[in-house]
Amino acid sequence: MSAATTTRSRTARTPAPDRLCAEAVDLARAAAEEAAAPGVVGEHVALVSEGDRVVTHYFESKEPGYRGWRWAVTVARASRAKNVTLDETVLLPGSDALLAPEWVPWSERLRPGDMGPGDLLPTEAEDPRLEPGWTGEDEPLPNSPVSEVSQELAALADAEDAELTTLPGTRRGSIASVADELGTRRARVLSRYGLRLAADRWDEEFGAKTPMAQAAPASCVTCAFLVPMAGSLKQAFGVCANEFAPADGRVVSLAYGCGGHSEAAVMPKPPKPTPHALDTMRVDDYSLRPAEDSGSVPDRADGSAEDLGHS
Repeated sequence: MSAATTTRSRTARTPAPDRLCAEAVDLARAAAEEAAAPGVVGEHVALVSEGDRVVTHYFESKEPGYRGWRWAVTVARASRAKNVTLDETVLLPGSDALLAPEWVPWSERLRPGDMGPGDLLPTEAEDPRLEPGWTGEDEPLPNSPVSEVSQELAALADAEDAELTTLPGTRRGSIASVADELGTRRARVLSRYGLRLAADRWDEEFGAKTPMAQAAPASCVTCAFLVPMAGSLKQAFGVCANEFAPADGRVVSLAYGCGGHSEAAVMPKPPKPTPHALDTMRVDDYSLRPAEDSGSVPDRADGSAEDLGHS
């Protein structure tokens, strides 16, 4: 390969810097100081050819908090022109620059316990953890027993002139109206995906694989302090009600356990003392003189005292 071929290949990849643009260091510095401030722009560290008659000058940044950053000033020259003009000025990070961490949306940064008093946590309209609480798909057929009960309740409410709260989209006697009266209707409920997320989270913190459960003498399913839950999760979870347990007031897996199990170490009742054979606590009454009818002495004396020689 000849020297001319090597020169042509190097020129096609990275053209040599234009001489006039490369010499315009003072113009580039003045532009950087105008964008930043005098004294913040440091020494000229490098220049890079961006194309034909386009050169970028790099200056060190002395601004606090921007260690490793560089001011990049791009200058250009028109064809057959001798004047170098300014293209753009920007502050760019270098190879050893301090960079802020990648921005993460708040919904992904939020962690349990971050909410405080007065904070609001909005949920998305299409949150996969939730689903409509009542869509009408579960409404029974008109000839089903459940539908007949609903109609009877509606007729009874009309007869007694009951005050019903009818929401938009519901009618008296429907399943939605009955649910409104019972106070059980909700706009959205947990979906299967939301239930699984909650179950995985609870099982990870208070499940069978935790060190506490591995060393427990028995599982929570046989503990008297376990409060059952309602819904489909009651088959695998409950609430601990032992104030001395590490999971007091928390949702625990039925396979979880701790040393506070109600039947793990039952203290025996203290033995009841045997009653004394002789009652030493009761006070007995003894008379100073024997009773007249006790039979130990006669009722009257045998003769007068003079017969006995007494004065």
